[in-house]
Amino acid sequence: MRRSLSLTILMLLVLVAAGCAPPTPTEPPPEEAGYDLEGREVRIAVENAYPPFNYIDEETGEPAGWDYDACRAICEVINCTPVFVEAAWEGIFEATAAGEYDMVADGVTITPERDEIVDFSIPYMVIAQYIVVRIDETEIVDEASLIASDAIVGTQIGTTNEAKAIELVGEERVQSFDTFDLPIQALIAGDVDAVLMDEEAARGFVEQNPDAIKILDEPVTGAEELGFVFPPGSDLVEPVNYAIQVLQENGTLDALYQKYWGEE
Repeated sequence: MRRSLSLTILMLLVLVAAGCAPPTPTEPPPEEAGYDLEGREVRIAVENAYPPFNYIDEETGEPAGWDYDACRAICEVINCTPVFVEAAWEGIFEATAAGEYDMVADGVTITPERDEIVDFSIPYMVIAQYIVVRIDETEIVDEASLIASDAIVGTQIGTTNEAKAIELVGEERVQSFDTFDLPIQALIAGDVDAVLMDEEAARGFVEQNPDAIKILDEPVTGAEELGFVFPPGSDLVEPVNYAIQVLQENGTLDALYQKYWGEE
């Protein structure tokens, strides 16, 4: 009887001690495990000439586009303040590597060559390159007919589109421009015969010029990934990666794609 009473007292003491012990630490919920940049200003380079990623709205005269909406959404997640800076495409990687910009948002394709100069976020979109021609074009109908022709291909200098155009038709048949609106203008004016560009951007230009240009059906590349650009070793890469994942999971990026391209 005494032994049974002693065991009972011992068990009660163990229970009391357990009740007084601090709770075992647990992993914080995903929504509490993020980043807080405390309102830090982030200088974001954009071209304002690459619709619908970034452009100047003709009706309002204000900059607009997917890049603006996506970067604002990112800053809402990690508590930063986006400061958009218009920048020329040519030399943008070197300028970013030198610290002139904190981040680049311009529909940039992730490539090993660029990754040697700057850092990239995780991919936020997967795209392919397409051929754009005038609405009444009948001879250039696919990649093979473009190669077989003597057509001049317009593109933007220093892009993966320029590299692909040179690969397809040779450097002597490629005319490169400083911004992507210029080859489209040249195409409409008859100064070039085709333009090579990423599908999402091509669709933006077609939406602006539906009676003048069209996109051919088949891509000329496989899938290519787009990412945001940062100076080497930037402390923004991880917070932005986290924000991209949050926006992917909560449907924000799908909603923005629907807004600018009309599909998920």
